[in-house]
Amino acid sequence: MLNGGGAPVDGGTLKMSMSADPLCLDPHAISADTEQILGQLQFDNLTYLGKNGAPSPWLATSWTISPDGRTYRFTLKKGVTFADGTAFDAHAVVVNFEHMLAPKTRSPLAGPYIAPYDSSEVIDDHTLEVHLKTPYSPFLSVLAQGWLGMESPKAIQRDTPAELCAHPVGSGPFKLAKYTPNVGASYVRRDDYDWAPPALGQTGPAHLAGVDLSWIGQDPVRYNSLVSGQYQLSAYVPPQNGAALAANDQFVYENVNRIGWPFTLDFNTSRAPLNDVDVRTALVRGVDTKAIVQTSQFGQRPTADSYLDSVTAFYDPSAKLPGYAPAAAGALLDKAGWKTKNAAGFRTRNGKELALSLPVSNATTVSPVYDLLQAQLKKIGVNLKIDLQPQTQVTTLRYKGDYDLLSGVWHTNTPDVLYIKYASSQISDSKHLGQNLARLSDPALDKTLQEARETTDRTKLTALYSTAQKQLVAGVPGLPIYQNTVLWAFNKKLHNVVVNTSHGTPLLTYAWLSR
Repeated sequence: MLNGGGAPVDGGTLKMSMSADPLCLDPHAISADTEQILGQLQFDNLTYLGKNGAPSPWLATSWTISPDGRTYRFTLKKGVTFADGTAFDAHAVVVNFEHMLAPKTRSPLAGPYIAPYDSSEVIDDHTLEVHLKTPYSPFLSVLAQGWLGMESPKAIQRDTPAELCAHPVGSGPFKLAKYTPNVGASYVRRDDYDWAPPALGQTGPAHLAGVDLSWIGQDPVRYNSLVSGQYQLSAYVPPQNGAALAANDQFVYENVNRIGWPFTLDFNTSRAPLNDVDVRTALVRGVDTKAIVQTSQFGQRPTADSYLDSVTAFYDPSAKLPGYAPAAAGALLDKAGWKTKNAAGFRTRNGKELALSLPVSNATTVSPVYDLLQAQLKKIGVNLKIDLQPQTQVTTLRYKGDYDLLSGVWHTNTPDVLYIKYASSQISDSKHLGQNLARLSDPALDKTLQEARETTDRTKLTALYSTAQKQLVAGVPGLPIYQNTVLWAFNKKLHNVVVNTSHGTPLLTYAWLSR
């Protein structure tokens, strides 16, 4: 707990800022990182990760697992209701699982996270057996994530996907009062709430009367509005302001390294020129990531040199990409046939320039990483074209696979992030927005990652995830740049903020404001 101590005060509305509106608040239908915070304002989960990282009870008070790892019997908490008055029970859980997997939901995250789900059997109102197609060791952990929060079955069955995006209904400590796209959202306390995860050590309703959220895409505006007192919490602090906030005795500043996949430049391996591993390796050797991270992240984030963040279970420090070596990069490009240069200094082959397109959303402040990459790649003769687009257009290009490069981070609370990012089943198509942006199709890697999903034996998991990381280093599906730390800060007028064990983000269930 951060900034604890003192007697809690009920009332007051927390003013919070975030960087970008996901344009949908249905946790099952989005993959936006906003849901790591908003999800557990409005929704509850079946499980909660304890301080040791192990799943602990929440709406599921206990569970048993069959010897073959394919059947989970959950005992569910009694007396829980959704904000619309609907009771939480075994039937509600079934409706939620089916909604996550329904084609019309087009779930980019919740659905894939429970893809092994097969069916459920309602034993009674508060006992549910869940049957999986195959053993799935991350199951209990992913159920703790914000995107897998429980929604009202009444709302799911009544509302269209667009209506659920605009006004989902949860069982959490706050309910959504108003949502204005690209402006903000307001949440108000549920006075009847009394089913927080036992790991929090508190019961009853929230202390805050509400939370008012504003989306502020421009980094300087978001920072200045925090330090001026307009907002008490900023969920995403610009790295250039991290040191100043850490030194400001009016604020608590958190820099949390998280489980998952680092900020990475994905290489589209399904089309030329990045279907050539020598070209991909040349890009890795030709970029000085340490210099980029120091310049763009102001010392607030560590450099990445592999496809897992270092705090992730089964991270193998020996599975590292080769370091910066521009001469080696040039030799690899020569080997791949990109030997000549045009008047602009870019490499050519058969009269065609070595140019790569990188679609980037123009919804928020554009990261300085892209300009730094562009300058460094130019030195080895590669023309990086940064293509600013509305987020909807970037998503369309993702579906089509019409890009050379994409970028981003991926946070989850298990090393199964490697399956989400690199299994061939996670390649996007017209019906499914998958997260395999490298469009990598590697049967040997698929086999390794599937075997890791199906065992809970830690010795086997250590070996399998080590093998997977080494297979990725050999295949070079992207350029990892920096580790996926999350930066956030709040005014010390806000007390009892908990660091969410799944996401490293602020959990506000029992936070309170001093007057």
